[in-house]
Amino acid sequence: MTNLSESKEHQLLRDCIAGNRSAQQGLYDLFAPVIYGICVRYMGYTDEAKDMLQETMVKFFQKSGEFRFQGSLEGWVKRIAVNTCLDQIKKNKAKYAGSLEEAYDLAGDVNAAQPLETKDLMKLLTTLPTGYRTVFNLYAIEGFTHVEIGEMLGISENTSKSQLFKARKWLQAKLERN
Repeated sequence: MTNLSESKEHQLLRDCIAGNRSAQQGLYDLFAPVIYGICVRYMGYTDEAKDMLQETMVKFFQKSGEFRFQGSLEGWVKRIAVNTCLDQIKKNKAKYAGSLEEAYDLAGDVNAAQPLETKDLMKLLTTLPTGYRTVFNLYAIEGFTHVEIGEMLGISENTSKSQLFKARKWLQAKLERN
């Protein structure tokens, strides 16, 4: 969450739209850490997450004139980030299709006997197979319904539910193994 008030964020955006480069840099500095966190949740700790951050920010600046100055600018930017990551995942479905066994091999060591730190949880989530991770993020973190997820990803509601179930089982098995 950003530390600026909504009115100050809106003023920065107005200045950015007017061509003020320092306002653009200010918005980038303000939102990049949050957006990068979203990109990592969907893409893992990869160069692709960094690419999605950059692509999100480019889209944000290109579409900045479309913001209606009603509601949260941060929420609007987050939505752009989620959609950018989802578009990349849908575009490269074959690249992201990985077996469960491969995902187990890639997973880092997390000791379930100790409380999970946020960074450990993030690391564990990024090792989920992409389909599982995408649905888990959309449902458990972003708060979308299975119907909405199905529409966003072009899958059935039942497929979304199945992917979430498998994600939870995968996470549970991984925690029990460690």
